[in-house]
Amino acid sequence: MANHVNTVMLNLVKQGHARQQSLELSPTNFSPPNSQREQRESAAYAGWVYHVGLNSLGYPFCHARFLVIKGKYVTMYKHDPQDQPRTVPLRTGFVGQHLMVEEVGRQIYHGRALYVLRIFSRMDHSRQGEFACDSAEEVEKWIAAFNHAKEEAEYDLERASSRRLMNTEDEFKLNGPRHHRSYSRGLNKLITIGRGPELLLRRASMVSPQTSDSDSYYQREGDTVEQADWRCFRTVNGLRIFEDVAASKAEKGTIMKSVGVVDAAPDTIFEMVMSLEKSLRYQWDVLTADLELVEQLDGHSDIVYGTFDPKYFKRWHAKRDFVFSRYWRRDQDGSYLIHQISTMHKLRPVKYGYQRIDFNPGIWEISPLPPRPGTNVARSLVTQIMEVRSTGWGRWKASHYAKFHKTVPCVMLCRIAGLREFFAAKPELSMTPEAAERVITATSPKAGRKPSESPDALSDPLVQVPESNEEFYDAIMGAEPVDETEGGDSGEDESKSAHKTPGHSHRFRTVSWSVMMGLPSKRPPAREENGELVLSALPVTIDGSAFKGSLRRSVYDKDSDCWSEPGGKGFMVRGRTYNDDSLKVPGTDPLLKLMAVDWITSEEKVDFVAKNPKSIVQSAAGKMAPFILVVNLQVPAKPNYSMVFYYVADRPVRKGSLLDRFINGDDAYRNARFKLIPSIVEGYWMVKRAVGTKACLLGRAVTCRYLREDNFLEIDVDIGSSSVARGVIGLVLGYVTSLVVDLAILIEAKEESELPEYVLGAIRVNRIRVESAVPFKGT
Repeated sequence: MANHVNTVMLNLVKQGHARQQSLELSPTNFSPPNSQREQRESAAYAGWVYHVGLNSLGYPFCHARFLVIKGKYVTMYKHDPQDQPRTVPLRTGFVGQHLMVEEVGRQIYHGRALYVLRIFSRMDHSRQGEFACDSAEEVEKWIAAFNHAKEEAEYDLERASSRRLMNTEDEFKLNGPRHHRSYSRGLNKLITIGRGPELLLRRASMVSPQTSDSDSYYQREGDTVEQADWRCFRTVNGLRIFEDVAASKAEKGTIMKSVGVVDAAPDTIFEMVMSLEKSLRYQWDVLTADLELVEQLDGHSDIVYGTFDPKYFKRWHAKRDFVFSRYWRRDQDGSYLIHQISTMHKLRPVKYGYQRIDFNPGIWEISPLPPRPGTNVARSLVTQIMEVRSTGWGRWKASHYAKFHKTVPCVMLCRIAGLREFFAAKPELSMTPEAAERVITATSPKAGRKPSESPDALSDPLVQVPESNEEFYDAIMGAEPVDETEGGDSGEDESKSAHKTPGHSHRFRTVSWSVMMGLPSKRPPAREENGELVLSALPVTIDGSAFKGSLRRSVYDKDSDCWSEPGGKGFMVRGRTYNDDSLKVPGTDPLLKLMAVDWITSEEKVDFVAKNPKSIVQSAAGKMAPFILVVNLQVPAKPNYSMVFYYVADRPVRKGSLLDRFINGDDAYRNARFKLIPSIVEGYWMVKRAVGTKACLLGRAVTCRYLREDNFLEIDVDIGSSSVARGVIGLVLGYVTSLVVDLAILIEAKEESELPEYVLGAIRVNRIRVESAVPFKGT
């Protein structure tokens, strides 16, 4: 079967043109483009997913389905159409402009953890359904694939013929009538997501190692200058244990962390830390192995209950129990963060014979590392950060360092050593699985047709084949999944497959020693005429008093409920030689000047504030500015809030520059380039770690809407469109009055001619008060 699959896939590549010519589609009012050139240029995304939900009787179902996204069309199959070319699709349709895709998070199905994404229509709530994948990485790829299809549909919608062809009744939906048509034949470029359905039944092989990305290895600590003062004061079982001296002086307790390298992929370690299966936790967790789920809050947070018998540490002590909440997220570089804090729950009152204790607030950070040279063993850097208080359970005084090894906090921090030894004893969980490698050579699409065919589309991990080929992993299964009855789906038996893959190699980039040693670079400096602004033009005098926002500018350093400009030196950006050595350098002063900030509230989400006649942009001073960038951060709450930044350029934007391409480009280009770097300068340490300091492509993390008119570009960032972002902002709002937050806005530089990166704009928000928001007055 594996040889047959590989043969079919290679034939599709070699004979794609012939297949396209012989392809005949049934006449329909929403047929894909008839042009052979457009068919050849349309990328297709394909892979196995789980279709989950409730059937007509109210019982949950979970079916393995093969999903294909080609152009703007989505097709769902019972079998892989490459294995069975005559298979009939279960559901087909195009991605309409109102279709939305949202990450739901981690959910349990039949005792197993899957990662869910929800598809729904903003106009018709009956058109919704859910798919599940075996990793958070696959969910991100499918979301990007659906967004790519939506961009294709929006492009076609601009043509008069498409308005006639596209019918809302033919949009893709999971719970509607089935269309027995296929649009996945004749694919000359196939981008595979995930693996076969049989792999999902094997718990030990659920996670595949990630492809090496040097950007993740050189910048694991984030993209801002570290404010902490970590000092190693003890090594235990090969683990380094640190104390944050700076935070310990400001916080009521002591902030500690343990750091170790574990031979396993981040996905695998994450699953082990989140697992509630006692038989597994007993093998590495000496303190919190007895856990049970109390409530699943959403796909990214839950509440668990645990017990602990201290007889292994101290005699004549009563048993302990505790309740704590867990929140997790996956960053764009493949790393994980797990946030744990003590809480209460009505379903778990104080238990007789147990002493209820407060769980030490803590965070797990799991980051990918490159394999050791010559091996195929995945590695991760695992960090556990914990707040150790001087009172309560696990109390410890900072003056008793000599007795630290006898304390409960030390035992908890040493759990990384348990994880390391657990995976060392089970090498099958660490080794790269012998799986199916489907290498499809992708032909570069021709430029100038669609947004998805812009140069940035090639840099997307879903479009670009890394290095010289693309690797996919699978595993051999021994059992067959049992199919369940789903309304409208056929009841055919699933076929088995076994695949193999050769070992993969990793490429290490050389480091530019001239940069590290501070020597002058041989690369010629960028010419002045190639700047982002027209430097030869006379600067426009901008009167700051004419730009008045609802939030005032700070007067002194410790001022509250205000804003200031922090500059760009606190942020790390891509240097001139980044494409050679992946090194980042401190940023320079922002290109655009921050002139005003609005802090507004409304019962409804506020969109496109720049179009409001009372907006700063529409004022006389605003119309005189050569260019204004408006960033509207929409904060989900009751009521809704928006923090709006107004950045002004004193010179015209140079035509053809990176900023010009971003301003006048399409939404796909902007989503692939719009980047934000956050940093909590002052505040509770757990909020700092939860927010992080890593650069984030906002267009891929949340929904961004763009408005380009006259002399301005407005970007509306819908933080509520992501469950992960909603969880983070909910935590931030609880401590917002004590937080000092720095934000930097950038346009990601990818090509050598675009380097070095620069900070487009920056802002510091000082201890904001929620009640100071001004009600928004619309038109």
